[in-house]
Amino acid sequence: MEQAATLGTMSTPARPIAYDAGLVPALKQDHNDLVALFDEIGSCARHDRFEEIPPLLTRFKMNFEAHLIAENVRFYNYVERALEGDSENTMLIRSFRREMNAIARGVVDFVKKYQLNAFDEASKSAFIDDYQAVGDLLAQRIQREEASLYPLYQPA
Repeated sequence: MEQAATLGTMSTPARPIAYDAGLVPALKQDHNDLVALFDEIGSCARHDRFEEIPPLLTRFKMNFEAHLIAENVRFYNYVERALEGDSENTMLIRSFRREMNAIARGVVDFVKKYQLNAFDEASKSAFIDDYQAVGDLLAQRIQREEASLYPLYQPA
């Protein structure tokens, strides 16, 4: 019994995330793929093919979440550790991370809202408005990440 209690308290030290020269190019490729998929969703709406939208939204959400996991685990953890003594950049990184969590909730809510069996005229109009708002938000975020955040990812 004593041994079981001891085993529960043992922990292995966390290994630091290693620098990966291919990470930022992979994250940028994710951005390109997400934008292309989001554009395909918009094309369906513009061509009144709303029945195709729910499965595309599900695929978008899955790809978006996979991107966020890679970014959180591999990018943010590395950069936060590498820039530990740099309070200005640490604040910038944390701000980006908080903002992304809010955007992620908004994307998930958007996807859930439009998992409809059929779109009526009101839901079509609402979708187009919401699609534009989410698209604008994502485009701004991607631009800011690639210009301001990704350059912070450097070998130690």
